[in-house]
Amino acid sequence: MLEETGTKVSISTVKQVLYRHNLKGRSARKKPLLQNRHKKARLRFATAYGDKDHTFWRNVLWSDETKIELFGHNDHRYVWRIKGEVCKPKNTIPTVKHGGGSIMLWWCFPAGGTGALHKIDGIMRQENYVDILKQHLKTSVGKLKLGRKWVFQMDNDPKHTSQVVAKCLKDNKVKVFEWPSQRPDLNPIENVWAELKKHVRARRPTNLTQLHQLCQEEWALWKATQKV
Repeated sequence: MLEETGTKVSISTVKQVLYRHNLKGRSARKKPLLQNRHKKARLRFATAYGDKDHTFWRNVLWSDETKIELFGHNDHRYVWRIKGEVCKPKNTIPTVKHGGGSIMLWWCFPAGGTGALHKIDGIMRQENYVDILKQHLKTSVGKLKLGRKWVFQMDNDPKHTSQVVAKCLKDNKVKVFEWPSQRPDLNPIENVWAELKKHVRARRPTNLTQLHQLCQEEWALWKATQKV
């Protein structure tokens, strides 16, 4: 626009003016694409649950699935090395295509302990999810002594919100925790998954059978430290 008026301004001058106004160049952060209905749902969620005390949150049974790769694509670690040893095995992280295979796990837990950890064989469909709920949900609630006021949290994956799953939950009188679509990462189980993956990868599993075994061992160790 300035050039169209015949005014010439150098790039450095423009930068200096921006800096004086406390504007700095940064890479834009990536955030989920939110439509108005998503924003309204988030506002309803915050309004409904923002003032709940700890007694309510202790009765929420959180759940989630995660994929754990044998050789994760995002693994990183720091090494001390000298010049010329950048490619030595001790200074590298082995990678293979597609992560070397993976396993899928489902887990649930409340504030006071840990529920079941279930390995999902193959692709999980809504029927498989119903089987998981029938096998582990009420059993976990009983072992964790959640009482009558517990609510079940799950995300809005189509498998979770299908009519088959909804009927199963209704027939078993399970109260489902409202969860907005495109929700922020409010589920504390995400932090547990991150810790589980970190501890398992530190033990360097070499095949999928061992990967599952180490997941079970680390889960059992973590469970042993919890007080229900």
